[in-house]
Amino acid sequence: MSRISIRAFGGMAIAFAVALSPAWAQQGVAPAPQPQVQAQPTPPPAAPTATVPTSPPSAPAANESAPESAPRPVSATGRTPHDMSPWSMFLSADIVVKAVMVSLAFASLVTWTIFLAKTFQLFLARRRLSKALARIAKARTLAEAQLALGSSRNVLSAMLATALQELRLSADSLVESGIKERVASSFADIARAESRAVRFGMGVLATIGATSPFVGLFGTVWGIMNSFIGISKSQTTNLAVVAPGIAEALLATAIGLVAAIPAVIIYNHFARGTKGYLDLVGRASGTVGRLLSRDLDSHHGRVLARAAE
Repeated sequence: MSRISIRAFGGMAIAFAVALSPAWAQQGVAPAPQPQVQAQPTPPPAAPTATVPTSPPSAPAANESAPESAPRPVSATGRTPHDMSPWSMFLSADIVVKAVMVSLAFASLVTWTIFLAKTFQLFLARRRLSKALARIAKARTLAEAQLALGSSRNVLSAMLATALQELRLSADSLVESGIKERVASSFADIARAESRAVRFGMGVLATIGATSPFVGLFGTVWGIMNSFIGISKSQTTNLAVVAPGIAEALLATAIGLVAAIPAVIIYNHFARGTKGYLDLVGRASGTVGRLLSRDLDSHHGRVLARAAE
């Protein structure tokens, strides 16, 4: 029974294969066996490894930190200064600002020259006059005072010479008041001439002290105007572009103040010094006036004695 069933099953299989063979022949491709994919064994999880700290990224180089597209500082004249030192700013400034700075520097030089010259002049004049007054302190007449001074030349010797000359010219005059008035007028002229001599140069100090700040301000305004023109041309408001021109402009104001402040201080110093010296000249005038009055009294006494004889 089993053999019969096996034969029957084999016949059915042959018949089924014969029935499907035309279809396979038309397609011309034999059915490819499907590859069998074997499952790969999953590897065991790796053991955790210790993390090693990495070093921080190095700082970028100096030449790589600044972007290439960043604008460089440009002065009012369009040149890029090497640094922002006063000398570099002066070289980069506009020609008008340079002229202002040079004029203010010259004014400062004139101020200190006058300071040195006037200090030396007032020191010598005061010293000579003080010594001359000390020499004639014990003199009783104009002649004795002139002998005590000798060949020294100062305002006191000029007053003594004027008084003696007036006495010789007025020898026949009996009016003492007229002689004193003429001598006092001559003393006033001598004092005014001495005042002009010791005040020489103080007007320059006053002018420098009063005008230097405004001259420096003119240079500042001109420099800032050029800076704004440069901003409009470069079409940027970056501070690195604006700062150099404004710094150059402000340097003119700084130099103006450097020239003005010492000029004002020196002017006030010499105003006090000349006032003290002119007070000493007035003292000399009074001393010579007293000697003149003593000589006139002596002369009047001799005239009365002769009249009595």
